[in-house]
Amino acid sequence: MSNSFGATSTTDDVLAGVDLKGKRVLVTGVSAGLGVETARALAAHGADVVGAARDLQKAEGATAVVREAAATSGGSLSLIELDLASLKSVRAAADALVKDGRSFDLVIANAGVMATPLGKTVDGFETQFGTNHLGHFTFINRIASLLKAGARVVSLASSGHRFSDVNLEDPNFETSAYTPFEAYGRSKTANILFAVEFDRRHKARGVRAVAVHPGGIQTELARHLDPAFIQGMIDNLNAQAKAAGADAFAWKTIPQGAATSVWAGVVAPVEEVGGLYCEDCHVAKRVEDASEVRAGVRGYALDPANAQALWALSEKMVGEAF
Repeated sequence: MSNSFGATSTTDDVLAGVDLKGKRVLVTGVSAGLGVETARALAAHGADVVGAARDLQKAEGATAVVREAAATSGGSLSLIELDLASLKSVRAAADALVKDGRSFDLVIANAGVMATPLGKTVDGFETQFGTNHLGHFTFINRIASLLKAGARVVSLASSGHRFSDVNLEDPNFETSAYTPFEAYGRSKTANILFAVEFDRRHKARGVRAVAVHPGGIQTELARHLDPAFIQGMIDNLNAQAKAAGADAFAWKTIPQGAATSVWAGVVAPVEEVGGLYCEDCHVAKRVEDASEVRAGVRGYALDPANAQALWALSEKMVGEAF
């Protein structure tokens, strides 16, 4: 695919000249960071944005900039309560949208947690797998009937998927030792596999799904990490980059981090990104060398059989077939 966008492109770069008036978009996680910027960029181009957040009071304050953008473009913003760590909340939010009946052109599954201490959701799932994957899995499947032909689903994954494949035998770490980043890796691999299987199931009716990695961004997502630990990871990445003759690690700004989400959701030719994993506004290459930790996607995260097996397990875990 040829385009002029890359790692330093921003949401405004990607959406330059794009008119989204009349388009209805849903973005989860609009109380901070990437979610707010994603919603702002879409609203600034005329989209009617539905923002979902666990803490509506926090989201109300954080999305003032989105409302300002919408006011000047003819777009709009409305908020709904959605706690992805509670299937009761997930189902209530989805049911309300279905009852409302208005369709969506784009859903961006942006919300998530990272490297949390060992814990469980309200329903007893390991926190990261339950929140990042099972919450979105249930929510998006429940509103799938609202996705019109031509609609897209963007599932925010991460380069962190390279920490671990999903574990279909022990998704809740009941028999294996818990480490925060292995759990994060499992959940992010699950986010990619969800896009793979959702795309397979819905593309015949013109609805496609794609997974994206936003890049390294300093947001609230890292609230559970010690700054010294983060610096150690960066030092390790830079040592590998130096050995490979590559550029040193650089943080992205939030507008740069949100760019791949809106690129994949609005701008990229859907037949070139559907069912795949994108980073830096392009389709990522498959990389199986475990020493490569900064770019590319592992084969297990795009494996159709793995995606179907995870789907079946997820249905069993949430007690609902889609």
